[in-house]
Amino acid sequence: MKILVIGASGRVGKILTEKLLDNQHEVIGTTRQDELLFINKNYTQINLNLTGELKDMQEITPNTLDAVYFVAGSRAQNLLEIDLHGAVKTMQLAKNKNAQQYIMLSSVFSLETDKWKQEGFDQLKDYYIAKHYSDEWLVKNSGLNYTIVQPSALTEKEGTGKIEVNIKHPGENSIQDVASTLLEVLNNKATHHKVITLHSGETPIKKAIQSLLS
Repeated sequence: MKILVIGASGRVGKILTEKLLDNQHEVIGTTRQDELLFINKNYTQINLNLTGELKDMQEITPNTLDAVYFVAGSRAQNLLEIDLHGAVKTMQLAKNKNAQQYIMLSSVFSLETDKWKQEGFDQLKDYYIAKHYSDEWLVKNSGLNYTIVQPSALTEKEGTGKIEVNIKHPGENSIQDVASTLLEVLNNKATHHKVITLHSGETPIKKAIQSLLS
């Protein structure tokens, strides 16, 4: 598959891109870095300016894409222009390029505002507002075959390969396990038009994702 990874140089994006390449996918990574992130015959790189015009983004992006991952973020430096407006522009880009699946890395309970009263959410309120409206636009306005992956707090812990989905309370996820989950949802009918909340657990990732079919 030909896959655009928006945010390939990030903590999750780098691991995800490596996994995609290991699975023989053709990957176009986006980053603001000049140095090539991966030396691989199936990897190319573009500088996709999320604050720029959609027409300029389209000009440097290949015309045919099988899937688009959005794993970028401003790290609270430019929430409206990147995490919200920038994300929406990439959805429009994916639609114009006829992408078969758009996979958004979001944050747990971004669409469930009633749960923001739980401890810790108030410290990330502006971030959650940006993610909320970005995810809502994807679901209600994009016209895309979407999958939204909403992990709990990301940690640098070694991955276990096990998670729980459709959770009731936030927890934490290793970055490795989030990247593995993002890989698992690719071209997986169980995840089409789904919002998936998750934290670490005892269920193998593949089994947890397939349970979404029921």
